Amino acid sequence: MPALLRQLAGLGGCTHPIRLDGHRTEYDVNTRTGEIGTALHHLDSSCLPAGHLLVRCNNRRTTRCAACAEVYRRDTFHLITSGLRGGKGVSERVATHPRVFATFTAPGFGPVHNRPTGPAGSVRRCRCGALHDQDDPVLGTPLDPDTYDYEAAVLWNAHAGPLWRRFSIYLRREVAKRAGLTQRALREHARVSFAKVAEYQKRGAVHFHAVIRIDGPEGGDTPPPAWATAQLLTDSIRAAAVAARVDGPVIDGRAHAFVFGRQLDVRTIRSADFDGGRELTERAVAAYIAKYATKGAETATGALDRPLRFLAELAQLDISDHARRLIRTAWALGARKDLEHLRLRAWAHMLGFRGHFSTKSRRYSTTLGALRDARAEWRRAQALAAAETGPDTTLVLAHWVYAGTGLTDAEAWLAETLEPAPGTEGEPTHG
Repeated sequence: MPALLRQLAGLGGCTHPIRLDGHRTEYDVNTRTGEIGTALHHLDSSCLPAGHLLVRCNNRRTTRCAACAEVYRRDTFHLITSGLRGGKGVSERVATHPRVFATFTAPGFGPVHNRPTGPAGSVRRCRCGALHDQDDPVLGTPLDPDTYDYEAAVLWNAHAGPLWRRFSIYLRREVAKRAGLTQRALREHARVSFAKVAEYQKRGAVHFHAVIRIDGPEGGDTPPPAWATAQLLTDSIRAAAVAARVDGPVIDGRAHAFVFGRQLDVRTIRSADFDGGRELTERAVAAYIAKYATKGAETATGALDRPLRFLAELAQLDISDHARRLIRTAWALGARKDLEHLRLRAWAHMLGFRGHFSTKSRRYSTTLGALRDARAEWRRAQALAAAETGPDTTLVLAHWVYAGTGLTDAEAWLAETLEPAPGTEGEPTHG
């Protein structure tokens, strides 16, 4: 049992690990002759206490695995932060570049229950006449479900990713126009970088939160030109968001086209360089974006966080009638031959959205892969330090096959007795 506890502890709190069968052998290699020596270490999954090699699931969803989602959230936090104030291979000069935090919403598909705000942040009554509490489950649901445009709502989610790509093209055009440059000439003077995350509103529509930045021609390592200001960037974003449009399918004689909603919020990200030495706000922006990187449609549905195999599964799910209608609509549209490229049945649990939840432009900052590699390298260095001595070079031969997922009932019970993995609670820290 102590050996099994050690194996479970190595998962760092992962509750749905991947089980692998196979083996791994390390051999000493003579660096002068290239000759392979004796086996230094051999690992066989059948000899492990759990009977398999257990590796973390690395799922980003909090509802699926809280521990792995926390690692993903922290990595996203550092990815966003490095693009705001440097670090992780990014120059600290980016903290002086024009940066804004923008939120892009979906258009309306019919009146929904809400909490409209008045002067000084006061909450007014909904159109239904009620003064809804912040946690009222009816928020975001249609006032009249029979007239709500479920078809357009699902298709909006399915086209939200292409609409963002169209916006990013128009944004560079708008920046170039305001700078008096052609798009080709803009590349010689400045670059526009971004990092964004998708979030579901309670009504089930995706919207985007994005950090957008103007750099010099070589990215964050070079200063932007003098004409590149936060106001110019804000004006360009507003113009590009209005111009961006994606034509959708024609269904039963109705032509669909997709644009962003009228509610567009663009705020300048201020730091000590921009705001007379006051408290930095980059951390708050990065934490806000990272929080939504670990959430999915379950924010709107309340329960569904994995694909459906059959529509009949809906009867067993504890979800709202509004979410149920969205999923049924996606399922029905997914049966159409002219929409098969949208794969709406495969993404019905996501209410039609099939894009990546967090994306960034190449030059914005470091990557999640680089952060994972740095963590793995640190662990290897720790293992070598613990071994004290080791060969100059090793040859590793390994073969692993998938054997299942999850813990047995006994393993799950033992895992619950372990202390929480370090760093799985609280706010992210730098390291």
